[in-house]
Amino acid sequence: MPPGRKARSSSASGRLETQCVTSILSELGGSGERMRNISGPGKVTDDFSAPRRVGVSEDRKAQPEWLVRELLRQNRRRHSVTLGDQAQITKRQHHSVHSACSLQIDETITLDDLQKLKLAFEEFETGGLRSTDAKTFGRIVKKCLSLPQTSNAQIQGLFKKIDYSDRGRISWGDFCAHLLQEYNERQETVRRSKEVAFILPATMKTLTHGIPIVNIHSTHDGTIVTVREDGVVCHWSPELKPLKTKPMFNEGPANRKSKWASDFTLMTEYNKLMIATGDREIQLYELSTLDPYCQISALDTVPLTLDYGYTGADKCCVLYGDTEGCVTIILISSVGDTLRLWNKLPKIENVPNIAVDNAVLSPNVTFVRWKVHQDWVTQAKYFQGFQAVVSSSNEESLSLVIGCVLPLTDAEQQLSEIREACYEGKTKKVQLSWTPQLRASFDQTVFSIHKGVKTFDLSQKHSLLVTGGMDRLIRMWNPHFSGKPTGVLKGHCAPIVYVCIATEDSHIFSVSIDGTAKIWHIQDQCCLFTAEPKASGIRGDMCACSYSSAMKSLYIAADSMAALSLKIRPRLHSRLTVSHNEPVMCCGYSEEFRQVVSCTDGSVVKVWDFDSGRQVFEFGGTPDSYVITCMTFDHKGRRLITGGSDGCLKIWNFNNGQCLKTLKKDGERHEVCDCIFLKVHRNFYVMSVGRDRKIDIYSDIPEDLHHVQRPQPSWQDDLKNGHKDDILCAAQCPPSLLATSSYDGEIIVWNAVSGRVQCRFVGPLQAEQQNVEGLDVSVPCIIFLKNSKLQQFSSATALLSSGVMGCINLWSVLGGGKFVGSFKASRFQQKITKLAKTDKTTLLYAADRIGYIYVYNMEKFAPKIKLPQAENFWRAHTSKITGLQIVDNDQVVLTSSTDCTVRLWSAHGEFIGTFGQSESWSVHISSSWKHPAVPYEVLIDPLSMPDHEALNSKTQFSEAINPDKTGADRGEPKSETHSRLRLPPTPGDTDTEED
Repeated sequence: MPPGRKARSSSASGRLETQCVTSILSELGGSGERMRNISGPGKVTDDFSAPRRVGVSEDRKAQPEWLVRELLRQNRRRHSVTLGDQAQITKRQHHSVHSACSLQIDETITLDDLQKLKLAFEEFETGGLRSTDAKTFGRIVKKCLSLPQTSNAQIQGLFKKIDYSDRGRISWGDFCAHLLQEYNERQETVRRSKEVAFILPATMKTLTHGIPIVNIHSTHDGTIVTVREDGVVCHWSPELKPLKTKPMFNEGPANRKSKWASDFTLMTEYNKLMIATGDREIQLYELSTLDPYCQISALDTVPLTLDYGYTGADKCCVLYGDTEGCVTIILISSVGDTLRLWNKLPKIENVPNIAVDNAVLSPNVTFVRWKVHQDWVTQAKYFQGFQAVVSSSNEESLSLVIGCVLPLTDAEQQLSEIREACYEGKTKKVQLSWTPQLRASFDQTVFSIHKGVKTFDLSQKHSLLVTGGMDRLIRMWNPHFSGKPTGVLKGHCAPIVYVCIATEDSHIFSVSIDGTAKIWHIQDQCCLFTAEPKASGIRGDMCACSYSSAMKSLYIAADSMAALSLKIRPRLHSRLTVSHNEPVMCCGYSEEFRQVVSCTDGSVVKVWDFDSGRQVFEFGGTPDSYVITCMTFDHKGRRLITGGSDGCLKIWNFNNGQCLKTLKKDGERHEVCDCIFLKVHRNFYVMSVGRDRKIDIYSDIPEDLHHVQRPQPSWQDDLKNGHKDDILCAAQCPPSLLATSSYDGEIIVWNAVSGRVQCRFVGPLQAEQQNVEGLDVSVPCIIFLKNSKLQQFSSATALLSSGVMGCINLWSVLGGGKFVGSFKASRFQQKITKLAKTDKTTLLYAADRIGYIYVYNMEKFAPKIKLPQAENFWRAHTSKITGLQIVDNDQVVLTSSTDCTVRLWSAHGEFIGTFGQSESWSVHISSSWKHPAVPYEVLIDPLSMPDHEALNSKTQFSEAINPDKTGADRGEPKSETHSRLRLPPTPGDTDTEED
């Protein structure tokens, strides 16, 4: 809130709502909220109980507080909002901040509207007109669409989006193609938001012993525990560094075979490790020390698969499946006391031992053995949420069974037995019986699956059962109904040995026997990522797999122990806002649509509403895309031209993501560093420069239907006398001047008509800079300054370029060219990365490598002054500024940076907001701005801290910006709040004191 503005009382608050119409995009895609319900065949009714939405963003449901305050401020006769003011407020709302609250027409078109539009277009086609102009298109839209609040400007805006080549006419095919392309890109944006991937190759640890690992589990602190068949237990760090290794089984007599482990699990609540052995035992060890604790012996069969479940306060369930298709369940109450009692029993082979026949006589132990399958049990688990035991086998008729733990039909008898057994000093009447019981049909749910089930998982949150087996299919089931799967996931080329549901992320992880790991999305039932063995490096037969939700990693044991970790996007502080997930490489403003476009090194292009800061559209970001390094618009601002690291230029309709044309050279291509849209006489060209050290010029002919276009023949002067190093930047001065700058510090001014070199410059070095090792002499930015008020130049045209150590060099380009002078623009001697100028004044904006923006009035520049006074300066970003543009009509500054943000500022440095923030703004209402606040990361950055000797390790830092000096002495405005800031270390020059 601006200083001096009084806050309203809570009684004056009001809620503004806007009616909206369903979008065809949401109807077709199903990704957005549906605003209508089908009440009968062919009948559509509004669902007034559903929350109204304005636009596609969640925060359009309620208007921002600043809007309410502004509307109340405009109505000076009353100090509160009443119900009778609703119509007036709504009218003012659309008049004052129309762009912040209005819908785009293409977001409101329903399927019914599409039918009406088709008939209307066909009427014109029958009249001999195969396309319509903007005026006719407006009449069609108003006739067919019931959008009373839609303005002519919105309709004309949609027409311009479709008519990207400025032909003045569009057809029904153009209209449909635009909607379809936009719909596809929005669907791709939704998919990209769900994108997940493993870090490849996997983290590997070679296993030299050659003995299979029977299973893998993880503890709460992220420690990975594995057990080999020979009983060797190993503790690993999450990065697979061995922490502890210990053999559990003692060597037997020479005439006796060694003991082997069949499975293991963790009793994390009791800090115990439980191993099932081939000697029909269940052994318990201390998890931290791996010392033996006790064992249950003399089981009737060998436990093939073992599981443990915590069932309540000091209660647990131990279950195992065997070769006879039985699932044996041991329920233990008062677990701590029971285990301590067993720990005091006589030892066998140095382990306290109790036979299962004696164990079940305890009043704290309940024993149940179910006959479930006709084949070996492949997996058995207890799920507390369902209070059920799930088991699987390779047979088809009884592939998977979800059954009760105890026979529910005999509940009264069970309770009676438990009561009798609980009397002190009284033993159980019924002795242990190994004869398996059969569950009643209504006590279990049976799933019949082709070729059986090798692995499964169950999620209570999603009410989802997932199975995998020999037929290479992952089936998704409703666990309460076994008739037909709700979904089938296809993609594996080998039998599936592991599936896991990551409930918190709505993902399914699966691993097949050939080492392929996949990530699936539960709702979309699609594969999000595949890690092939060739990419992950996993080799050999799969022994065991386990997903750790705590570490977000999938651990696989084969010939090596492997960890596939998810790529995790960093979680931002709650006060931090980013526009992109990747560094922003460039940005620009389209005056035609009043939109901002920004591009990243992840090849993602986002379109923003300039007046509100909301995201309008997004496209790109495909896996095979290259880094976008530069961008520009055509002369109308309707098409976007981007250059990439692949050496190609692409022309886009950025309102629907359609790639209209690709511009590239034959043969080897190098990275494009800059591109501009060039006008020479009445012809238009796209020009690019880059690491191939040549100028490439392409004719801009929208009528040319060839998708790939080659450049014109190179200028002869460019081939013979051009740059000798990578070209970093290009700038045009109409009608005929063109300048290019390179990495070695050379600047060449060309005649764009003849292709001849007009003059060339090399930035001067001062005496103290001559012998500085590693001095950066590159020229990343140049700009023409053309104004009749530039009295200090021999002509009204000047060229400004980035110099060494934060300097800006000035050149006169006419009459053979000459060096006029230079001055230190960056207070911290950081390289100037971007330059921009105002159209109507002589103000120059310069941005440096650490995020500062400086404003200079070039009319006041005198060559003798090495340090001119800055009109203003502020810190806009915490890292390199990659985009800087002045929007003169609105008196604002647009910036982008590698810190993943795109921001808007007033011409005086007042912070308006970051594109993508939750609260919208209005450019012309200062109460909606973030000012006087500054970006949080700028506020807390060390280089933004006040300069004080206690904060500095070197005294010259505080001397460089001495608070005792006046602003005039330092060349700064006295009232600037950023004036006393800490200096960053400057390479090559530690003396930062100004002359």
